[in-house]
Amino acid sequence: MAQKRKEKPFRKVSAQESSEMEVRHRRMNSKYLTDANRLLERGEYLQASEKYWGAAVQMIKVIAAKRGLELGTHRSISEFISTLDKEHPQLGLWDLYIKANNLHMNFYEDHIPSEKVKQDSEAVKQMIERLKQIKE
Repeated sequence: MAQKRKEKPFRKVSAQESSEMEVRHRRMNSKYLTDANRLLERGEYLQASEKYWGAAVQMIKVIAAKRGLELGTHRSISEFISTLDKEHPQLGLWDLYIKANNLHMNFYEDHIPSEKVKQDSEAVKQMIERLKQIKE
């Protein structure tokens, strides 16, 4: 019998906290994306992989903050992007998220060929742009 998870995936935050989080996550998204692009150009694929993951997660957290939620675990991030994918199936967010997560794993495993890191980095950029379309 499967054991039920007890932890709460999201934490509700105040309107002020939410607004501060949104600003912080937008700033971090921009920084990580800039860093990732620079690292990719220099052929530093492992570091670029992790920065693209970070950029993706920060934009996911922007949307969560807009909804008054704080995400703190990989599980909460995955559950939240799954929710967004159900709400906006036309954006194809889940498939793009899987590519971002693959880049995150690449940082630890160094298992993705450089040309695939480049392809997945484009998917992350696409995901970020699609997330920006969500106004809630």
